Amino acid sequence: MRRFTKHAIAVALCAVFGIAGSARAADPSSVYPNKPVRLVIANTTGTSVDTLARVLSVKMGELLGQQVVSDNRGGAGGIIGGEIAAHAAPDGYTLLISSTGMQVISPQLYKKLPYDPIKSFAPISMFALTQNVLVTNPGVPVLSVKDLIGYAKTNPGKLNMSNAGTGFQSHLAGVMFTHMTGIDVRHVPYKGGASLIAVMGNESQFTIAPAPSLMGHVRAARLRALGTGGEKRSPLMPDIPAINETVPGFVSTGWSGLMATKGTPKPILDKLHATLAQVLSDPGAREMLERQGGEPWITTPAEMVRFIQEEYQRFGQAIRIADVKPQ
Repeated sequence: MRRFTKHAIAVALCAVFGIAGSARAADPSSVYPNKPVRLVIANTTGTSVDTLARVLSVKMGELLGQQVVSDNRGGAGGIIGGEIAAHAAPDGYTLLISSTGMQVISPQLYKKLPYDPIKSFAPISMFALTQNVLVTNPGVPVLSVKDLIGYAKTNPGKLNMSNAGTGFQSHLAGVMFTHMTGIDVRHVPYKGGASLIAVMGNESQFTIAPAPSLMGHVRAARLRALGTGGEKRSPLMPDIPAINETVPGFVSTGWSGLMATKGTPKPILDKLHATLAQVLSDPGAREMLERQGGEPWITTPAEMVRFIQEEYQRFGQAIRIADVKPQ
């Protein structure tokens, strides 16, 4: 009887541990990732968001032990990339580089989106803040934001302010700047980086654009930086005043974050957040992000959503002032 009891207990224990082992094996988070991870970048190759994302993908791949493959799906203000990520399998093998354009601006410029900017995704964290920088042609006789405002007011309608196209960050930042300062200038749309070329050639006299796209020109003295768009001075450009030191309340920044498809298991999201935190604590990775004009930034998922909602309101105000009608 005693022998039978021991045998029965042994069988029962094996069954229990066998089931538990099978459950662990069936849990995708316990072996995640066991194949390459796709990183959807809703921007074209060479843009500031793309450059920052590629720094992230290389280091995350090293830490996860699987390749993180960058997949650029630019176009339609980030909608194409957003749709792909929103409808992917919620298994952590398709991630999205979230950014100002596809998460905040496009949802307010298009009547119908194939995804909800918040509800379709599982937030992980922000990873970089980028300053929008006010720059002028070096030949314009101004050395500060105050100088530019004064010069524009004494020459109403004579200055051109270029932007990268209707609805882009540079357009909306420019609209807010001229609205808050009361200056009369001509807003001139260009296509992408051509707006900076226009300022360097003095076809337009100034613009506000993302730091990663213009700081090389500032260092080479092809452009003169007067102010940055953050709430306070950028640690990457401490000698350049924040615009709001002259124009109280003016804030205009860009950002990049990491998201997964809604429904991705929490253990996978937690692992990705921990991996991202490791990346952003690595001196080499931080240096590479900073060299591209990105300020390394880690947040909780809740903080990420809260910031996106604040940005939605801020850019929404600029869209209304610019009178850009949803398509």
